[in-house]
Amino acid sequence: GGTACVVTGQPFDTAKVKMQTFPEMYKGVVDCFMKTYKQVGLRGFYKGTTPALVANIAENSVLFMCYGFCQQIVRKIVGVDRKTKLSDLQSAAAGSFASAFAALVLCPTELVKCRLQAMHEMQLSGRVLHGHSTVWAVVKGVLQKDGPFGFYRGLSSTLLREVPGYFFFFGGYELSRTFFASGRPKEELGPIPLILSGGFGGSLLWIAVYPVDCVKSRIQVLSMAGKQAGFMGTFASIVRNEGVFALYSGLKPTMIRAFLANGALFLAYEYSRKLMMNQIESY
Repeated sequence: GGTACVVTGQPFDTAKVKMQTFPEMYKGVVDCFMKTYKQVGLRGFYKGTTPALVANIAENSVLFMCYGFCQQIVRKIVGVDRKTKLSDLQSAAAGSFASAFAALVLCPTELVKCRLQAMHEMQLSGRVLHGHSTVWAVVKGVLQKDGPFGFYRGLSSTLLREVPGYFFFFGGYELSRTFFASGRPKEELGPIPLILSGGFGGSLLWIAVYPVDCVKSRIQVLSMAGKQAGFMGTFASIVRNEGVFALYSGLKPTMIRAFLANGALFLAYEYSRKLMMNQIESY
């Protein structure tokens, strides 16, 4: 599921990070795509793909594993049997709890991904003289400058994004599946309803938490050039110096990516899960 998500959405994610971190450099999503292609070529859209793959595979593996575990916790809290189907709202709450665990594996890999994606702009703006062009170079730079805890720059903003965001993510997905199922079992839904449901859940997530993600990207990328303010300091600085709308820089490519990538994520997740369950049952 994580692999399908990255392969589908990586170019749009790259545009998002560039526009969030350096909004003054780009007039819009088309301008960002054109300039990136002219300056760096097609490979510029896939900078940070390796850590993005690691991030998404790690995050979604932990997320969906903990989602099942947190569903059992929700069942205990509301006092129902282990096999009772949760309501859409209860499933949303379980997804929100699960995202806190996923954030711990996501933050370090996303920091490396964001820095690789915005490295060209950091050099153009003169904030760094010599950029790191490989995953290992960025990892080594973080370890030398900040030590192991340097990978957790932006953890508080990652948690602020993930916990409420995944409430809307799983809630939107389950609500949409309920709508398409129309009284039938959700497990019988075909690929198109799954893609639309995943896209709807992903879109709700990003609409709800986009300003938080913008602050997170700034913290993770700009901390390369020296000490960066925390979440509240960075948030206040953006609003004071650039205005509220700067918090929504890169929203268009994000929404395109959210629908496509999360539709692919849930389609791959549901079908791979069915395949694995069938294999287990055959034994």
